[in-house]
Amino acid sequence: MLRKKIGVVLFQLGGPDSIEAIEPFLYNLFCDPDIIDFPFARIARQPLARLIATRRAKYVAHHYAGIGGKSPLLEFTRRQAVALERELNRDFDARVAVAMRYWHPFTEEAIRELAMHAADEVVLLPLYPQYSKTTTGSSVNEWNRRFEPNGWNPRTHLVREFFEDSAYLDSVVQAVNASLSHFDDHADLDIIFSAHSVPLAVIERGDPYQRQIERTVDLVWQKGGWSARRHICYQSKVGASKWLRPSMHETIRNVAAAGSHHVLVVPISFVSDHVETLHEIDIEHRGQALQLGIHDYRMMPGLNDSPGFIAALGGLVRGCIAKPKYAAMAGG
Repeated sequence: MLRKKIGVVLFQLGGPDSIEAIEPFLYNLFCDPDIIDFPFARIARQPLARLIATRRAKYVAHHYAGIGGKSPLLEFTRRQAVALERELNRDFDARVAVAMRYWHPFTEEAIRELAMHAADEVVLLPLYPQYSKTTTGSSVNEWNRRFEPNGWNPRTHLVREFFEDSAYLDSVVQAVNASLSHFDDHADLDIIFSAHSVPLAVIERGDPYQRQIERTVDLVWQKGGWSARRHICYQSKVGASKWLRPSMHETIRNVAAAGSHHVLVVPISFVSDHVETLHEIDIEHRGQALQLGIHDYRMMPGLNDSPGFIAALGGLVRGCIAKPKYAAMAGG
């Protein structure tokens, strides 16, 4: 019996594959209208992006140098794609492609790959559990700009967010529990859930990201049932405007001031390890914690291609394919 041909697109941010790629990667990021948006931005966006990228590239180059000279995000995302394709091929003739937003492989490369596969249905699966116009919204907008049927016009589905998905939450709880095995007394432990920050202006315009982050932490905490103290913070602020707080710097200072000596950081908006986890959390903030007297500081590794997370992604794809025809996105 012929199996249904399906395609899956894993949307991710992307990252530089060399020190030399840092500046053009940042330029692409800050040229995104879903990132830089203000009156007359169409005129000023490119020169402003060039200025920010030039200045910030010098600042972050040593971050990437400290984790091997490049971002590992593509490697982890490709592992996820391979594992998910294997999982889906139990029921379908599946092809899983990777579409990075700001560095190779770009969205048009994923489109070509799935067009060659001639998938009957395509699931757009952003690897962002919580929705924001700056992440999922930007990737979907780029898909809509780049996709042209040209004789191939599959039924297209979108996983807008999956922060409430039970299998995803279970995979996070499993990962937290694995990290907790290194601590003796969970009642004397501070668990810090860290999410990428966004400008307050984005939230004030109705973006659901902060609310969904807080709901994710609530659901994970309910499933985990841990006796530790919990905290939420936001990291990776860029520029002088107001962003979500408290920052991770503030949170580390606060738990240290309260006398904590045992900290576990859980990256709650990141599903893959990259510079924000491997350097910012595990090197920069580890150094801060040690200086403040927190001698037992650990980071939960990203979900990456863990079996529970891949099973959760498989369930999301199967749920889309099972939907009635009218529930799919119109025309990609």
